[in-house]
Amino acid sequence: MADRLKDKVALVTGAGSVGPGWVNGKAISVLFAREGATIFGADINVEAARETRRIVEEEGGVSASHAADVASGDQVEDMIATCMDRFGRIDLLVNNVGIAKVGGPVELDETEWDRVMDINLKSVFLTCKHVLPIMESQGGGSIVNIASIAAIRWTGVPYATYYASKGGILALTRGVALQYAKKGIRANSVLPGLMNTPMVHAGLTGAYGKEGDHENLIRVRDDQCPMGHMGDVWDVAHATLFLASDEAKYVTAAELVVDGGITAKYA
Repeated sequence: MADRLKDKVALVTGAGSVGPGWVNGKAISVLFAREGATIFGADINVEAARETRRIVEEEGGVSASHAADVASGDQVEDMIATCMDRFGRIDLLVNNVGIAKVGGPVELDETEWDRVMDINLKSVFLTCKHVLPIMESQGGGSIVNIASIAAIRWTGVPYATYYASKGGILALTRGVALQYAKKGIRANSVLPGLMNTPMVHAGLTGAYGKEGDHENLIRVRDDQCPMGHMGDVWDVAHATLFLASDEAKYVTAAELVVDGGITAKYA
């Protein structure tokens, strides 16, 4: 199949990579462009967003990059206004920004809690706040929020803020989906399991043993997965593509788990 997103404009947050290689937002942006979408990729690191734009354009796609802290209401409003000025509409919104801070309620301080909640959850509220009226005026749209199996399961790592923020994304997505269902706007969540991404390598090696020991992190996480290995960003990107496309035109308020079976193992 091809051109599943033809003539659609997709706003993707977290479109750049935190390190070498592919991350969810980068893969989603490139895959959406391959399916005919015009990409407006936002990231707090504009150089990372520009790298994604370069890949899209080298493959013949249309893309723009934008610097934004999506935990800031003013910057989100400016981001969406810039996208509208450039492309005139927003058909697809992918909320893909997220960070993790290891620690439970006792270990974390209030500032750390607020920072993770702002980036992971408040950002989804802010983008939806400003994009939903646009989609409503256009007669429809599709929102896909990248959550995590941490929203529904203990993953073996004590990060209270991540569990709470990702669980909040599921609840917010359901609320948006049902409120706007009769207006032609769908909202769904993707729940990645244990994935092998630069963000995981950058932030979680210490939770699996020695800080900076990437080989041990990969080995331990691979062993946890029923398939014997972690997933990758393309697994997340293809799930996101399905939910964004008209193939999922009767799918809303869904929570699509992409985890190689690990949540069934821990059910």
